[in-house]
Amino acid sequence: MAPAGASLRAAVLCLLAWAGLAAADRVYIHPFHLLVYSESSCEQLEKSNAEAPKEPTFTPVPIQAKTTPVDEEALREQLVLATEGLEEEDRLRAAKVGIMLNFLGFHMYRMLSESWSTASGAAILSPTALFGTLASFYLGALDPTASRLQAFLGVPGEDQGCTSRLDGHKVLSALHTIQGLLVAQGGASGQPRLLLSTVVGLFTAPGLRLKEPFVRGLAPFAPIALERSLDLSTDPDLAAEKINAFMQAVTGWKLNSPLSGVGPGSTLLFNTYVRFQGKLKGFSLLEGLQEFWVDNTTAVPVPMLSGTGTFQHWSDAQNNISMTRVPLGRSACLLLVQPQCMSGLQQVETLSFQHNFLTWLKNLSPRAIRLTMPQLTLQGSYDLQDLLAQARLPTLLGAEANLGKISDDQLRVGKVLNSVLFELKADEGEQPTESAQQPDGPEALEVTLNSPFLFAIYEQDSTALHFLGRVANPLSAA
Repeated sequence: MAPAGASLRAAVLCLLAWAGLAAADRVYIHPFHLLVYSESSCEQLEKSNAEAPKEPTFTPVPIQAKTTPVDEEALREQLVLATEGLEEEDRLRAAKVGIMLNFLGFHMYRMLSESWSTASGAAILSPTALFGTLASFYLGALDPTASRLQAFLGVPGEDQGCTSRLDGHKVLSALHTIQGLLVAQGGASGQPRLLLSTVVGLFTAPGLRLKEPFVRGLAPFAPIALERSLDLSTDPDLAAEKINAFMQAVTGWKLNSPLSGVGPGSTLLFNTYVRFQGKLKGFSLLEGLQEFWVDNTTAVPVPMLSGTGTFQHWSDAQNNISMTRVPLGRSACLLLVQPQCMSGLQQVETLSFQHNFLTWLKNLSPRAIRLTMPQLTLQGSYDLQDLLAQARLPTLLGAEANLGKISDDQLRVGKVLNSVLFELKADEGEQPTESAQQPDGPEALEVTLNSPFLFAIYEQDSTALHFLGRVANPLSAA
C-alpha cells in the first residue's frame, strides 16, 4: 500500500506544479477551493445526514427491455445550453478540472501506450471520459475508497476535514461545462458544428439495487445513463454479447472493439461510451486514395483531406518535431504533432504527451499552410481496471472498495470500460483562417501528414484536452 500512496503524493505534487505553470497567465486562485465543500455546505451536509431517511433505490430493468435510441442532436443542444449564462466562477471551476483531467489523461495515456507495439495502427484516449468515469465512482464512494479516489483525481485531502473533501457534484458539473464549451465553440464564426455524445451503461446482476441519487448525479457527465440487469456470471461471453448488441441498438455506433468476457463474480459493470464528430472548415476530400507510409518501406492507400489557410505552426528540429494548430471553433482546435523523421513516432510521443505539452502552444506562429492529412475514423476501448493495476492501484475499485453510495448491496465491480468513436472529416466551404492576419510570403508551407503522427483535441477556455491519439496506420483503425 505504501508505494501506491507515495505515487499518489508524487502525482499531486506534479499536478500542483503544472497547475501553477498552466495558470501563469491567469489571476492566481487557490487550486481547489472551488471544487471542495464550503463550510456552509458541510454544515448542511452534516444536518441532512443526521435527518435524512434511507435513500431510495431501484432495480434496473432487464436488458431485453425496449428503450429510446440516443438522440445525439438533443445531447448537443443540452451541452450548448450548459454554456449559456456561465459566471466567472463556473469558468474558473471548469479550468481547474481541465488541468486535473489533462494531468490524469497524460498519466494514463503513457501507461496505455506501453502496451502498444510500435506497429500499432492507431489508438485514442479521452481524458474527459476517463476523468468523468473515475469522478462518477468518487460520487458513489465512501471512505477509505473516496479518499483514495480523490487523491488519484489530483486533490489532496490529508486533514480528512469536510472542507478539504471534493464535492463530486461540483466536479461533474464542471465537467459538463467543459463538454459544453467544446461543442458550443464548434458553431462559432461559421465553423461546422461539433458533436460530442456521452452515454453510460450500468449493467448489474439480477436483483441488485442501485441508489437513485447516485444515478441522477451522473447526469452532468452523461445525460443518458442506461441501467440494465442481466446474468453476468453463468456465461460471461454471452453477457458481453448481449451488452454489445444492446449498446449498438441504442446508439447506432459500430464499435469494432466491443466488450469481451465480463469477468467472473462481477455484479456491476460501468461502461462509458463517447462519440466525437468533427469537420474541418475549408478542407476537401482529395480524389482517389493517397499513400500513407506506415514505415519506410510500406504504404497503404487512404482517403486524404486537404485545405489551405493561415494556421498556427511550430517546428523544432532539435527535438524532431512540428506542431500545427487547426481551428475547430473560437477556442477549440485540432493539434497535429508530426515527427520530422518517420521512425521517430515513439520518441516524439514520449516527449509530447506530458505535463508541458500545452506550453508548446506559446511557440506557435501564423503561417500560410497547405495542410494534407488522412480522413480519420478511430476507435479505442480500454478497461480502467487494467490501467489502475498498472498505476499500482489494483484494489482501488476491487472487491474491498466501499461504494456504499451506489448500492447497499455487496458490489463487485468488473470491467470499467471506456470506448471512444472519433470521426474527423472535411467540410467543404469557406477557406479556414485563424484570427491572425495572413503572413507575407510567396507560397504556402506544405505540411503533409502521410506518415505516423499524433493529435489532440484542445479547448482553450477550459484548458481541457478532450482526446489524445496516435495514427500509425489509418486503415487499421477504420
